[in-house]
Amino acid sequence: MAEKLRENQFDKEGVNPFNAPIPGESLTSSPATKTPWEEPSRYTKQDDAMEAIYMELTSPDNLEKLIELINSGQALDQLAQVILYRGYTEGLYSPDLMLLLIEPTLYLLISIADYADIKDYVLYDEESTDPEAEIHGDDVEPVIMDEGEEKKEERIKPEKESLGESLLAKVKSELPEKVKEIKEKE
Repeated sequence: MAEKLRENQFDKEGVNPFNAPIPGESLTSSPATKTPWEEPSRYTKQDDAMEAIYMELTSPDNLEKLIELINSGQALDQLAQVILYRGYTEGLYSPDLMLLLIEPTLYLLISIADYADIKDYVLYDEESTDPEAEIHGDDVEPVIMDEGEEKKEERIKPEKESLGESLLAKVKSELPEKVKEIKEKE
């Protein structure tokens, strides 16, 4: 009987290196069983796809979970990546359209965070240690000249170019009410 001479890295990890798909195996499957991304996508226009993403994210169940994720410190770029990749794998849009949807999806997530009064959301991982993201002189407290004047925090507002005009109107009118309802439940 053949015995192993020495233990290798795969034995240490408990992984069989030969338990993987054979190269080209996906090309041998029946053409009738296509995956959703191999079919024509449901949305071909950016505005239509963004409208569908908005409706999906702002449904009451999803919005509540999304606010919890943002509040827990999950990076917005990772959330956008997951949202967009899922839509691609479901055949909602092509990879090219998915790339065009990154910016408006991030603006939508930022708007949701702002309307939920989450001030310290994380835009991307390691944002706090990135020297390029640092604003020089940001640690200086501004001097208020008038005693009656209060500090006003400015919200990042999505632009017309990144969100369609109809969606921008919905974000401004519907989103605050939806977020308020979710926050009142808590």
